[in-house]
Amino acid sequence: MPELESLHPAQPWVQLSTTAADWEAADPQLLATMLGQLHLIRAFEETVLDLAGEGLVHGPAHSSIGQEGGAVGSIIGMRSSDAVNGSHRGHHQFLAKAITHVSENSLDLATLVKPELQSVLQRTLAEILGLAQGFCRGRGGSMHLQWFEAGALGTNAIVGGGVPLGAGNAWAQKHADTSDFTMSYFGDGAVNIGSVLETMNLAAAWKLPLGFFIENNFYAVSTHVGEATAETRLSARALGFGIHSWRVDGMDPLAVYLATQQAEEVMRSGQGPAVIEAEVYRFFHQNGPYPGSAFGYRTKEEEGQWRARDPLTRVAEEMKALGYIDDEGIAAVRSQAQAAMRVATGELLEADPENAGKRRILANLWPDPSFVDVGLRGDATELEGAQVLEPLEYDGEVTSTRFVDAVAAVVGRRMEQDARVVVLGEDVHRLGGGTNGATKGLSKAYPERVLGTPISENAFAGLGGGMALDGRFRPIVEFMYPDFMWVAADQVFNQIGKARHMFGGDNPVPLVLRTKVAMGSGYGSQHLMDPAGIFATSPGWRIVAPSTAADYIGLMNAALALEDPVLVIEHVDLYGQKHDVPVGDLDYQLPFGKAAVRRAGADVTVISYLSMVGHALEAAEQTGIDAEVIDLRWLDRASIDWDTIGESIKKTNSVLIVEQGARGTSYGGWLADEIQRRYFDWLDQPVERVTGSDASPSISKVLERAAIARTEEVVAGLERVRVGFGGGN
Repeated sequence: MPELESLHPAQPWVQLSTTAADWEAADPQLLATMLGQLHLIRAFEETVLDLAGEGLVHGPAHSSIGQEGGAVGSIIGMRSSDAVNGSHRGHHQFLAKAITHVSENSLDLATLVKPELQSVLQRTLAEILGLAQGFCRGRGGSMHLQWFEAGALGTNAIVGGGVPLGAGNAWAQKHADTSDFTMSYFGDGAVNIGSVLETMNLAAAWKLPLGFFIENNFYAVSTHVGEATAETRLSARALGFGIHSWRVDGMDPLAVYLATQQAEEVMRSGQGPAVIEAEVYRFFHQNGPYPGSAFGYRTKEEEGQWRARDPLTRVAEEMKALGYIDDEGIAAVRSQAQAAMRVATGELLEADPENAGKRRILANLWPDPSFVDVGLRGDATELEGAQVLEPLEYDGEVTSTRFVDAVAAVVGRRMEQDARVVVLGEDVHRLGGGTNGATKGLSKAYPERVLGTPISENAFAGLGGGMALDGRFRPIVEFMYPDFMWVAADQVFNQIGKARHMFGGDNPVPLVLRTKVAMGSGYGSQHLMDPAGIFATSPGWRIVAPSTAADYIGLMNAALALEDPVLVIEHVDLYGQKHDVPVGDLDYQLPFGKAAVRRAGADVTVISYLSMVGHALEAAEQTGIDAEVIDLRWLDRASIDWDTIGESIKKTNSVLIVEQGARGTSYGGWLADEIQRRYFDWLDQPVERVTGSDASPSISKVLERAAIARTEEVVAGLERVRVGFGGGN
């Protein structure tokens, strides 16, 4: 018979419960502040539900009533420089952090609401109502609440979506030599999501001061946790990653506080992350003012049992038993909280003269409609005063450099000059500079700032986003192949791309995402896409695509100086090519938003980028057509050089857009549409396009070649344009 030996987790997993002695030992001021916060949040949430019932909340009203104990118990001891982020049900977490910040961790129950706290309540309510005075200027609403000053990083409508961002904030805290930590809140529905589990692994591997706070309210809308997972003790997730973990009764705020204090000790001392599972209960349905029993997925008896364990009642009764407060004092606390909310609503609402007995939002409080796109990206004023060089006009000394060596050289230069620059991605620290040598020499020179990651694009992309939002570092994230963006699509598009705009338009997101187009290398359908079209039609991103080593230096420098997320696209066909670059200068930027005319001509405007610029130049020579070849360099809507494009079109009256990849995800689709809208009167024929086929490239050498465009396809495109020559303005 085989011998069996019981195995034990690498870190402890405990259930923490309070005793009478714990309540007796608790600081009376701590308990008073706890009671005050609980009542403020409850009165706030009751007001939100009332307004939702009146139809004044546009969108969801995810009430946290019943769950306040988890937020208050875990946040009440935090510093302002500690950070929190959360999920769609996050009013209580945001308010607990904001109240703790403005009250400096102490509330006076006799005068509960001082002016700065009243302002927090009003601005938070205004945000939920979508008003300009809200913390995010009305853009975030109920699900996107952010106040950096208080350490509230932002709540998140994507279940589990904020957790990788929290890891990035924790990385920044650790590497800025602080003892601060970040707590990321999510519910039972998120514990099975890849972004959460990937981040647990990454945080544990890198010993990040990140708390994973699981608010287990037992229902993901109407699906019970027992239907979703075989292990309903959700803190057990920590065992697989070697993370310290606690399980507590979330209806007991003191138990949550004590567990958090123990978890804080782990995180602040450099031992890595912690998991806290608090069992709580939302008294209402997923959204709105009705109980879950009204929808048939739980019983009134179950709801009654949990309501009897209300965290507000628990704290009040314990304080009464200790002689700290009486019934009159408790009633006074609730009365003050309710009065504060009446004041807040009074500043935002008025009687509706057209509907007797109804209220409406004051008309002058809405955001101006012209604000709709403001802050989608920054205004690029941060580039003003930079050293600018246009390689096409440079007549100084040059040296011949391989494209891939220029990649490593300019990133190395920025790391030398700016200690905030951090490189992270799969294998970037090994193999002599990653899989292509693009990070050659960097890990040896800057071992603490070149981070080889697990194969977890969701986690490390989001971590980079969190670092960027924190502002103390400027991450360069590498995706080994563009197709891997689909694995991290939520972090790339929903989080990083939308963060600035969604949270009010002011917060910089200085992140660079590098990746390479590898068409022709034989890696098949899941490695060889061109991502330009996807990013160009997604909000928030800037895109650069250099075709020469000199341009790469200038574009990477600009990308790292911008306060926006920037996609830097490379092409493997260019890596081995040698190009002239200025001698001894790795500090210049290319002119912002400026395309390059690689060949002047009068017959047709050929627009391209990356390696296809070279193919377009070859095709022009082969056909004898007098093509003007424009290398875009800047590809996104906000940066593209319409002046150069328009001037050329007005001269040639014909356009050929050239790209290599699949037609369906192509960049040229939106570009052709925009050109025809802007320059229709100057076009003698429809915009012509060269792309790959509908199919993604295959492994077969023959089928791969058939799926992509090169010089031959550009020649054919030029011949189609030649057929259309004629006519006039």
